[in-house]
Amino acid sequence: MDLKPLLGRKDILIPILLTSNHYKMRNFISGAEAIVMGAIDARCNFFSGYPITPATPILLQMSRDLPKVGGIVIQAEDEIAAIGFCIGAALAGSRVMTATSGPGISLFSENIGMAIMVEVPMVIVDCQRMGPATGGATTTGQGDIQFLRWGTSGGYPVIVLSPVSVSDCYNLTRCAFNLAERYRIPVFLATDKETVLTRVAVDINEFEDIEIIERAKPSPASAYKPFAYEHISDVPPLAAFGDPHTFRVTSSSHDESGYLIKDPVNMVRKNQHLEAKIVESKNEISLVNMDIQEGAETLIISYGVVARSVFETVYEARREGIKVSALTIYTLWPVPEREIKSALSGVKRIIVPELNLGQYKREIDRLVLDEQEVVGLNRVDGSLISPAEIFDSLVSNAVH
Repeated sequence: MDLKPLLGRKDILIPILLTSNHYKMRNFISGAEAIVMGAIDARCNFFSGYPITPATPILLQMSRDLPKVGGIVIQAEDEIAAIGFCIGAALAGSRVMTATSGPGISLFSENIGMAIMVEVPMVIVDCQRMGPATGGATTTGQGDIQFLRWGTSGGYPVIVLSPVSVSDCYNLTRCAFNLAERYRIPVFLATDKETVLTRVAVDINEFEDIEIIERAKPSPASAYKPFAYEHISDVPPLAAFGDPHTFRVTSSSHDESGYLIKDPVNMVRKNQHLEAKIVESKNEISLVNMDIQEGAETLIISYGVVARSVFETVYEARREGIKVSALTIYTLWPVPEREIKSALSGVKRIIVPELNLGQYKREIDRLVLDEQEVVGLNRVDGSLISPAEIFDSLVSNAVH
């Protein structure tokens, strides 16, 4: 059923939505459902995962919906197997996704490193809960923010997106697939228990029809080297197992053809490439929303579920005549330094509310001027930061 011609006719569309089996057009959904919708609309055709709170609903819905469009879902025996299946499927030509929580990311770690080294495109959803270890399985948190960036050996870049709302879950999932395929890299969607499990009414017009980016593939007639590039930041095309090309991969340092190497010159070029392809494109990857009020001396920087409380705080503060600016960060890694520095201009104080002990505040601390004060507002008890708490911090620490 093609519903696009009806998008402006809610008198016709809503009754259809209430009775239609076309999952895509639901308007009362959870973040987990929105992620599944975004993945399928991004042409994801392979998913593997292992049950873990609060990511299990993504596994369950993918198991229900992906086979309907010809995709494959595997419930693996554990997280290590799940991401291993995804690597194999991606190299066979599939667009792949997996989903887990903090303990699962720990088990993913070695294979994430392999995916970075072999330059395997994949999307990894991290439904954060309170840690450490098994922590609070049914409580929310943002404790994986630094772990996602630095959780593998070598310290090479990854891309991490952070949705604020359920509609963001849909849109950023589609963006994540595009970035994974464009840069041949694992892309994380760092969401949380509250966002993935809570159902809200969503305006279907907020779901963006984002153009799908396909991975670059080599010419069938060319001699193929899976890791060959001219400029250090170029992303090499990726053939699929079963294509006319034969190639090999290894998680060890390798040359352009995939053979293991010990030559220092080629090793350093390979490793510099893994960094440069992301760092040199970070301005294209950066997604933020700047709500800057002229004359404001306080800036609130937030991401993820906490940004919802910030929106309410900013609205209330301005209603009472308090000037305040806000920066919402959707691309956590690579750090959108250009946008952050722009938002910091003319500001004396920065408030960074987080559901951790101040993990992203560390990135802000690096970018501020000596005369600027950075205030962290943190919770690690499994509860959300309320608008009232942020408002109290805004007022009690006001610049005089």
